[in-house]
Order: sequence, then structure tokens, then C-alpha cells
Amino acid sequence: MQGLSKENVNALVKAGFERHQKEELDDAENLYREALKLDINNAEVYNLMGVLKLQKGEPELAVDYILKAISINPQEYFYETLFQSYIRCGDYKGIIANEQTVKTLYSDNFSLLFDLALAFKTEKRNREALIYYEKALHINPMSYDGWSNVANIYSMEGRASDAVSAMEICYNLKPKDDDTAFFLAKDYFKAKQYKKGFPLFEKRNSKKIAFISQSKTLADKVREDNFWKGENIKNKSIYVYYEAGYGDTIMYSRYLPMLAQKCRKLTFMCHKELAPLFKINKHLGIDEIVDSFIHNHELDIDVHASLLSLPYLLGLKGDDVFANREGYIVPDMDLTEEYHQKYFNTEKIKVGIKWRGNTTFDKDRVIPTELFNQLIRTPNTQFYSFQTFEGADEVTKLQNVIDIGKDLYDFSQTAAALRNLDLVICNDTSLAHLAGAMKIPCWVMLPYNVDWRWHTDLSKCDWYESVKLFRQTAIGDWQSVFNQIGREMKP
Repeated sequence: MQGLSKENVNALVKAGFERHQKEELDDAENLYREALKLDINNAEVYNLMGVLKLQKGEPELAVDYILKAISINPQEYFYETLFQSYIRCGDYKGIIANEQTVKTLYSDNFSLLFDLALAFKTEKRNREALIYYEKALHINPMSYDGWSNVANIYSMEGRASDAVSAMEICYNLKPKDDDTAFFLAKDYFKAKQYKKGFPLFEKRNSKKIAFISQSKTLADKVREDNFWKGENIKNKSIYVYYEAGYGDTIMYSRYLPMLAQKCRKLTFMCHKELAPLFKINKHLGIDEIVDSFIHNHELDIDVHASLLSLPYLLGLKGDDVFANREGYIVPDMDLTEEYHQKYFNTEKIKVGIKWRGNTTFDKDRVIPTELFNQLIRTPNTQFYSFQTFEGADEVTKLQNVIDIGKDLYDFSQTAAALRNLDLVICNDTSLAHLAGAMKIPCWVMLPYNVDWRWHTDLSKCDWYESVKLFRQTAIGDWQSVFNQIGREMKP
């Protein structure tokens, strides 16, 4: 009888596996279930059920089946399926709970070591993650994903040169991959190796998107064959267009005066919200400003370039990359006085704050609004909220703050209001770039994973003379930043 049951089980498993391979998953599941009715301790079938449930998009059930398989007869490949199921569930703590098993029994298994490293990295335990990535790479030194993750951790930890070395390996593994080139460029930038980074930065996706957008609007003017490549354009007109957010546009506009000296005419397309500010700043050398909602097919264009490509195309080297650190944006002085009379007519120290920027791509830079209350209590100060749009409603969490953000609709207004301040305290956002470009004292609150532009030496800001940087001492720890700033604000 037992022999007959075993034969029946094997036949059911074989038939189920054949259906499984053909991706007839419902039929395979029914056959596996029949097999388990005959043999409730068949670890192999439980594992197959786990694999099947993973394929059907039911990772939680997959975990249950594989844990049952492991409890009966633990096998190395069971753990591989288990870790993949945990990843699909988003349960990285489940993987970490098996750390000792991997260390003791499967220390030469690349897949398990890699997944363990990924779990620690996701849980923001970088030190442990780095240990297991290095163990995994010792087994498979050609792993692109391994080196990429190592580079990311090195960068986050401020080990810029190590990040470059790891990302260079990735680039050697995928020399034609544009994303790899872009990430290596950012690591070069963070290490202040701009000469190496600039050519690779040209592979960025945002440049391609900006070109496509402009070429569709101005098909006869903006073409691949009239990209400016840095050649002599003394007698030509150039059309420069933005490709990223407000902060990047403000930061890179420092190069426009240099470009203006090299061409006959400079036309600049910027965001609609920035256009009034750039129209005031005629000293930047812009001959014509086009905002993003005005498309003129009669524009005078010989060549064109993306704003973020200018330092590369201008051939800047060394400290010239950080040109115009002492302030290159000025406000409308009549509007500045108007704001002074309306909001800032006080002898107190006037401090502007902002806690959130665009959260579509980066939520790590969002600061819990209520933490500002400890700074607001500083004697002889008046705080002003410059938060606009997303997050502006959170001003109600703050005590004794004047909400000026509700009256700011473009950057000309923001600049005029900023000129009345003694200090700006904000997250890594466009307000920081505007304050720096205007040479207004600004304290920027940075997350633990610092963006490439702030480099690794946080004792100073290379881009803006008036900006001072404060970084989290641990991932997600904004309180440490407020403690640093609180000490700075004490009389």
C-alpha cells in the first residue's frame, strides 16, 4: 500500500511539474495538492507550491509553503526561494532572521549572500550590508548588481573615492549602458572629479527628454545636427533650455554670463515660474527669455544646448566649475521694499524656513514640520514659512510663524521676500539654491544620503559662499540636524 502511495505521489508530482513548466499554474496547483493529501510531509512539493504561489503573485502564501518545506527537510535552494518570496513581500526582516543559517551553512552561496546584503541595505543597516555584498562579490566578482549596490552604499557613507572605484567596475561591465555612465558621472561629481564626470553626464536621460520635448515643438530649429558641441559661436545665436527642477535651473544659470560672451545672441527657455526673475537679472546676458508655456516658431536659433550641459561645453575645469559663488541673482528692489513694509518691518532676527520640495522622486529630503518649533522658540527671532503648494498646509503645526508662502506664486516674488531675511533654514530644495544665488545666509538641512552636489566635505559649500550645510548623523535622524542648528542659533 505504501509503495502504491509513493508511486501515486511521484506520478502526481511529475504531472504537476509538467503543467508547471507549461505555466498551466492552476492545473499544476491542483496536482500538487493531490500529492500532498497522500504525503503531507513531502518537502519538495511544499517548495514547488511556494514557487508556484510566487509565480501567481501570492508571495505571502509562498512564504508559508516554503517555511513548511524547510521545517521538514531544509535545503539550500529552499532558502533561495524563501528569500525571493520575502523580497516580493517587502519583508526584509524575514531574510535577516536567517542570517545565522546563511553564515553557518551556506556561506558560499552568492544568491543568499546577495539577498541578505540587500535586506540589510533596505533596512538602512549599511555596515552589515557592505559585509555581505563583499562576501558575495568574492564569490562572483563580475556581478554588476553587487558592485552597483556597493557603490551606492559607499556614496551614502561619504566614501566618494571608493564609490567611484566600485562604479568604474560597473561601467567596465556595461560600457554601453547610459544609466551606468550617468551614475558613474554623479559619483565622479561627488568626489569633485568633474573633468571625468562631465562626458558621462551627457548620457543622462533628462537631457534626452528635454531634447525630444524641444524638437517636437521646434522641429525645424532644434535638431540633432545642431547640438552645440563647444565650437566657436561668436556670430551665432544659441537656444538654451532647462531640463530639470527649479533648483537645478537656478544653480546652473551661473554659467549663462560666460556663454553670453561667446555668442551673438542667447535665448533661454526656463520654467514659467522662473521667467519673471530671469527677466529682472539682465546682467546674466540673456537676450530673450521664453517660458515653458510660450512656443515661438520664429525664434532665432543656430545651435542649441541643455542648461545642465553648459559647464562641460564651456570647458570648465577645477574651481571654475563653481563660478559666481558670491551671488549672481538679484531681486526687484521695489517689490523687496513692498514685502518689507507688509511682512518684515521688525527689529527681530528674520528667519525663513521650508521643509519640503518635490516629493515625486525623493522623500528623504522631507523634514517633519513640527521639529521647527524648537528653533522658533529662539529669543528675538521671527520665523516665516516659505513653504508653497505641497506641504504648505502643515504650517498649522508651527507656533508664531508668519505664512508668506501663500502669497508667493513665482520666483521673482520669492526673491524679493528673501532679500528681507537675515537667515534661511530649509531642506535641500530650490529655496536653498535661490538664497545661495542671492548670497543670503542659508543653512541647508541634508539627509544622511547627501546629493552629489554637496560633495563630502560638509564644512563648506562649494557652490554658494553664503550656504552652510548640516547633515543627518544617522539615516532618517532629523533631530540630530535640529540639535546642530539649535547650537548654532544660541546667542
